[in-house]
Amino acid sequence: MEAVITQSVSEKVKTSGADAVLRSLVAEGVDLIFGYPGGAIMPVYDALYHYQEEIHHVLTRHEQGAIHAAQGYARASGGVGVVMATSGPGATNLITGIADAMIDSTPLVCITGQVASPLLGSDAFQETDIISISMPATKWNYQVTRAEDIPAAIAKAFYIAKSGRPGPVLLDITKDAQFNQLEFDYKKCETVRSYKPVPVVQPEAVQKAAELINQAERPFVLFGQGVILGNAEQEFKEFIEKSGIPAAWTLLGLSALPTDHPLNVGMLGMHGNYGPNKLTNECDVLIAIGMRFDDRVTGNLSKYAKQAKVVHLDIDPSEINKNVKVDAPVLGDCKESLRQLTEQIKRKSHQSWLERFRDYDEIEKSQVIEPELNPADGQMTMGEVIKEVNELTQGDAILVTDVGQHQMVACRYTQFKHSKSNITSGGLGTMGFCLPAALGAKLGAPDREVIAVIGDGGFQMTLQELGTICQTQAAVKIIILNNSFLGMVRQWQQLFFDKRYSSTELINPDFVKIAEGYGIKGKSINKREDLKSAVAEMLEYDGSYLLEVHVGKEDNVFPMVPTGASVSDVRLS
Repeated sequence: MEAVITQSVSEKVKTSGADAVLRSLVAEGVDLIFGYPGGAIMPVYDALYHYQEEIHHVLTRHEQGAIHAAQGYARASGGVGVVMATSGPGATNLITGIADAMIDSTPLVCITGQVASPLLGSDAFQETDIISISMPATKWNYQVTRAEDIPAAIAKAFYIAKSGRPGPVLLDITKDAQFNQLEFDYKKCETVRSYKPVPVVQPEAVQKAAELINQAERPFVLFGQGVILGNAEQEFKEFIEKSGIPAAWTLLGLSALPTDHPLNVGMLGMHGNYGPNKLTNECDVLIAIGMRFDDRVTGNLSKYAKQAKVVHLDIDPSEINKNVKVDAPVLGDCKESLRQLTEQIKRKSHQSWLERFRDYDEIEKSQVIEPELNPADGQMTMGEVIKEVNELTQGDAILVTDVGQHQMVACRYTQFKHSKSNITSGGLGTMGFCLPAALGAKLGAPDREVIAVIGDGGFQMTLQELGTICQTQAAVKIIILNNSFLGMVRQWQQLFFDKRYSSTELINPDFVKIAEGYGIKGKSINKREDLKSAVAEMLEYDGSYLLEVHVGKEDNVFPMVPTGASVSDVRLS
């Protein structure tokens, strides 16, 4: 492990490795940890007993809950989420969340206990090679076998997790390293040899991109989470307002720009808005900012924006030309690259081009949006639930979603005024993410309303975290959109597998009784006339609340780009 570290923040003191872990976390400003104790991490938990005034520990009901909660905390607060778990199954239970954080660029520091170093490789009780297991899913990992290496390892972990393109790191600390003594001296890490997290913005690259944008007649901006991670929301807003270019968001880019901004034309991708998908293949310059051309955005790559020149602003060199050939790459922190680019572009208005998007909006509104948000009869829709949430929160809430139909509906229709307001599992698509992530989001942004919107399938994957919500008294508002199906899988079975509903129908428990068993107030409704008052009651309640809404069992989410199709082949039904 090679790290150049400076900025000493403590005096040398003789202490144990376990105590050094806690001292190091305090030095990094950590005041909240999610975790679950066990044998191999017990020395650290024993030391934690003496740090209760400095660090609050949230005892989740499962390690997967701990890491999803840490993700929610990081995404809502803009900080680094911290997780602790024991060896063996404790560590392996973190893997799904680690993989989720890696693909969604969420900064986490995961600390796992390990068997004593003399037992490594002996198949000792609860020994697992978590370093090898986690290597493909972490930005960096390291096994600490000596107490004296703990401070430097933690310093490096935090630096790597939050610098450049953020991501999860894992430190595996053997039990003897936790027990042994060291001279504690903590220095924050500010650089690592051969690791250059932020490329320097090259003026010639910015100039080439500006020339393409200035010459464009039908330019189109695609923006992703990189804008949020780079704290570049204001720079992005200034860029599109000066250029006059219509802008559409990826699933994780949502909330970087207020949804009611006149240049915000909606969502890209498989269940994105009609106009952005159709006109991707008609623009002459495509400007991608902080997004990675995921397959759910591009559809069939062989038919994706072949007519357009492509400008790509990104902090990660590996994303350039990975999926889409780029004509003008601009590497660097988008907060800086956008500032430089905005200086060089001409002030323009592309009103007639923007009207093309609005024309498609009218088609989508009449065929899809109006029936979804304002149905005349039949069972309640997911969309009308989100509509009521919008009207009562006025775009100020943090929305946390799970994965599936409800996720697409919620992200399509929720209104946002503030950044860091949309928290969801994007690249990995992890069912079970929402409930613990909503808890973490509430603890990371305690002054904001946090609403968890979950399907009945995903809720049952991590519903035990109701116990953590109860114990922490976090005022999370939970909406279960219950269609008694694994809805998205069922939709695909209907459309592409001749309605063979194989293993997708659910026989569900009484969710309200389960919530009440955890001391959480709940209500279940199945009548449209009860919806508005039920949502209002939930939001007005002082504490956590679970609202179950029974919605149509066979409602589908449209628009939809079928797998393998061009984005311009988007279906409205």
